[in-house]
Amino acid sequence: MSYMSKSPWIIHYDGSSCNGCDIEVLACLTPLYDVERFGIINTGNPKHADVFLITGSVNAQNIGVVRQIYSQMPEPKVVVAVGICACSGGVFRDCYNVMGGVDQAIPVDVYVPGCAARPEAIIDGVVKALGILEEKRQLLVDNKLEALEKEDKLPPLPAKLATKDEVYLYKEVKKNGI
Repeated sequence: MSYMSKSPWIIHYDGSSCNGCDIEVLACLTPLYDVERFGIINTGNPKHADVFLITGSVNAQNIGVVRQIYSQMPEPKVVVAVGICACSGGVFRDCYNVMGGVDQAIPVDVYVPGCAARPEAIIDGVVKALGILEEKRQLLVDNKLEALEKEDKLPPLPAKLATKDEVYLYKEVKKNGI
């Protein structure tokens, strides 16, 4: 990773997972796996982050948060979806409130499948993301902003967003035991 001009900073967000992938992400920070050997620093501020690491699926309550974190990150930025829930919705994809994977809300650059994803796979995905980040930085240096903006454009909101009538109907069904 000697070609990087600065240490890449990662922001981690738990969309709506079972926390299995979150534990594995935290395991990457321990001395056993030591992701910091690549110069990676975990941050809590999206304005300092280069890589958005997200676990869990996207639902109606967190899609706004995911999109807001993504929009607050400076260019160039890379998104890594960790775990099968973040990739496709996983075992929760047929739930009434789950819209699917992270790619329903924001563009994803690297997918790391697994339930739960192993720390080795997460580190491999982050290293692949660093290569993509360097390519995007080169686009900025070459003044090809149009290509970068087209690549990082937010997808339209999913049609599966629940309306107030659908939520009310669901509550009535639960209350009456139907």
